[in-house]
Formats: sequence, structure tokens, C-alpha cells
Amino acid sequence: MKTSPIYIALGANLPSAGRSPAETLAAALAMLGSRGIQRVARSSDWHSPAWPDPAAPAYVNAVASVETRLDPRSLLNLLHEVEAEFGRTRHKRWESRVLDLDLLDYRGELHRDEAGMEVPHPRMTGRAFVLLPLAEIAPRWREPGEGRTIEALIKGLKPADVAATVKLHSVAR
Repeated sequence: MKTSPIYIALGANLPSAGRSPAETLAAALAMLGSRGIQRVARSSDWHSPAWPDPAAPAYVNAVASVETRLDPRSLLNLLHEVEAEFGRTRHKRWESRVLDLDLLDYRGELHRDEAGMEVPHPRMTGRAFVLLPLAEIAPRWREPGEGRTIEALIKGLKPADVAATVKLHSVAR
């Protein structure tokens, strides 16, 4: 029986232990693999300006489809553990970071808990740096709950945000 995919977003705009942000994303996926999170597909790396401070270093972003037996909360906890191992500290919202791992979609299901977890990610549908890489690996993806297609969501983005989010290079899927 085939299960629906799980999607995670990866992002970084600061170096980590001598690695570039792009190298950090690859290393984070490798670490997740060593912890039982199987990579199914991975988008290309995408470049997007930092927000809310465009003077900060630009981000490298990607989306991966993964498989795991972990439930959504356990998976999110693992993503946060990996972020911390790469040196991520959380001081203020939207600050530059060495690694950001977000649980975007867990098998097309809606999940919320008392600790603040919300899946699908509540802000993913307004972010070109999430939707464009996701569309690359899941062109038929639909927003859980609402059912909007990824194509419709991308068309609803600000044209400047779409234009500013640029594919850097393809990677092995």
C-alpha cells in the first residue's frame, strides 16, 4: 500500500561549521537519513532574498519528500534537534539562520497540537521559496484541507516574490 508523501522545507543563509548554506542543506538531509528519515525526492536549490531584512545574506532553499514511521510531532522534534546540531539558535522571529527545517505537509493530513505544531505549515502557501521547489518535485500537490492546487497557489503569489526566487542548480533526486 502506497502512502502519501511527507514534505519538508530546508533553508539556510549563514555558513555552518565551514559549510556554505547549500552544503548545509545537503548535510542536513544526510543527517536525517542517518536517523531513519528516507529521502524520496529533493528539489533543486533555490535562491531567495532574506526577509524582512533584504540586506541580510540571501537564502538557499529546497524541499524534500521523505518517508518515515515517525508521527508528525516526533518528526518535527527531530527536525528541531537536527537544526540545533547544526548550530541553530532561536532568538527572534525571521532572523538569519544556519539551518531551518520545516514540516510542510504530512501525508496530506491536518495536524495541530497544544505545543503549537500546525501541519500543513501555516505560512507555506504564501512563500515562493517554498512553493516553487515543492512544485518541482510535486507538480500535482494540493493544499490539504483547502484543496487548492500548487499551480493556483503560485499564481496567487506576488510576481516580485516569484521573480526573486531563482533556481540555482539541479541536484540528484
